[in-house]
Formats: sequence, structure tokens, C-alpha cells
Amino acid sequence: MAIGCHRAIANGKAGIGERLPTARELADSLEVNMHTVLRAYGELRDEGLIEMRQGRGVTVLSGGKLAELRQRAEALAVLARRNGLSRTELQKLVEEYF
Repeated sequence: MAIGCHRAIANGKAGIGERLPTARELADSLEVNMHTVLRAYGELRDEGLIEMRQGRGVTVLSGGKLAELRQRAEALAVLARRNGLSRTELQKLVEEYF
């Protein structure tokens, strides 16, 4: 459960500031126990990805590490193209630092 929400946050399908369904709504739509959803939301909260507030619901705080890496990779690819590097040249460059 947390993996699906984590993936949605990391892939940008659930953006920063976006409200997620309440635990009850999500449990009903997935036909699972509400405590299962609360446990998953708790894991996401502990990772710093969401904020849970009584009466205000669940809000996405961060895109997580994968989202940050995706943004940086995109920026790197744009910079490489702008400077005339090929995909192969960029891959070799990244491999030097991996």
C-alpha cells in the first residue's frame, strides 16, 4: 500500500501540496481495513513524504529522493544537450562518478 503511494509521489502523480484521500476513503476504495491505510500513511509520514493533520487530511510534503533525482537527471540531460553531448557521452560522464 505505502509502495503505491510512495511511487505516485516519486513519479509526480501526487504533487507537493496535493491532498490525498482520507484513510477511510482510501480504505473504502481499495476495500481494505482502514488500519492498513493508517499504517501505510504512517510510514509515508515517517519518511517525511506526507503530513497527516486531524481535520485537515493528508497532504504531500515532498516528492522524496527518487523525485529529486529525477528532477536533477532531467536538468542534467537538458544541460548536456545544450552543450552538444550525446547520450553515450553523458552516460560515460555519469559512470565516472557512480
